This record gives sequence, structure tokens and C-alpha cells, in this order.
Amino acid sequence: MNDTIRTLLAKVGGLPVAAADIASDADLYALGLTSFASVQLMLGLEDAFDIEFPDHLLNRKSFASIEAIERAVSEILGDRKVA
Repeated sequence: MNDTIRTLLAKVGGLPVAAADIASDADLYALGLTSFASVQLMLGLEDAFDIEFPDHLLNRKSFASIEAIERAVSEILGDRKVA
């Protein structure tokens, strides 16, 4: 999952640093992630993991770091298994 997130972040994030060099807990917005890029990232994650982000996860906090993104995707995948 981490590799997929980093690959998508490199593709759509538009960050001045390589996605591979970003610490998992680094603030992506402080590194330059824009709202538009976070939407593009979300769409890429939905395609990559065959998921849909629920309304309660459509916020800045869910995309603040690679760790936060992993938690959000894991939550969605876990919810899908329960349903």
C-alpha cells in the first residue's frame, strides 16, 4: 500500500521532493500538496484500491501525510470486508 501511495503521490502530487524521500509522517501540505493535487490523489487511490472515499474521510486530515492516507485506505478496506 505504501508503495502505491508513493507512486501516485509522485505522479499527481507535484511536490518538489521525490515521493520516495518523504517521511511517512511528513506534512504533505507543508511540502506543497495542493487541494487540487489531493483530489487527484484521492481519485488515483480509488482506482488503485477499487474503493470510494466516504464523506467523513474527505478532508485535509485524511491526506495530511502518507501515514494518514494509509489509515484512511485501511479503514475503507476494513469497512468493505465487514459489509
